[in-house]
Amino acid sequence: MGVKDVKPTRSELIEIKKKIKLSQSGHKLLKMKRDGLILEFFEILSKAKDVRSELDAAYEEASRKIGIANAVDGTITVKSTAFALQSKPEIELESRNIMGVVVPKIESSSVKKSINERGYGILGTSSYTDEAADAYEHLVEKIILAAEIETTMKKLLDDIEKTKRRVNALEFKVIPELQEAMVFIRLRLEEMERENTFRLKRIKG
Repeated sequence: MGVKDVKPTRSELIEIKKKIKLSQSGHKLLKMKRDGLILEFFEILSKAKDVRSELDAAYEEASRKIGIANAVDGTITVKSTAFALQSKPEIELESRNIMGVVVPKIESSSVKKSINERGYGILGTSSYTDEAADAYEHLVEKIILAAEIETTMKKLLDDIEKTKRRVNALEFKVIPELQEAMVFIRLRLEEMERENTFRLKRIKG
């Protein structure tokens, strides 16, 4: 809002005062939201670091165990064992709300299985293949958890940036311009009041 575009009237002054009050209230709420989102972000960040290190460890363990299974049982046996799996893991995607930000909630089932549920014969494989299967099921669980947490972090970070821009726009542009317009109208009204007083004095004289 440019000062030149403002009408120096009492009704306009009242309207601008309302806008300033509303903008200040919105600014306060947005700052509270931004600060709350930042706290949530750092809380999830600490979890993400733990999950990421657990994921890396699970990947290394699964790679090590599949290497042993390939060496003992043979690559063809391990691959055919993997294809024997009948039931696949199920993933259900839901959502939850963190201070107005919709983030994913991933529920998984049938990831961890018993030996009987894997679909391959126990006699045709060694315990090394079973251990490799266990390790990869554990890895998949960690991947699902990491996907949920890291997507949540990205959404929170995006909303923090958006909220920060809105806070800055109100604080450094909208509210100062409204206050400048209010001061201009007050000064102009005072000036008009003095002119009227002076005019009335001259008429009386």
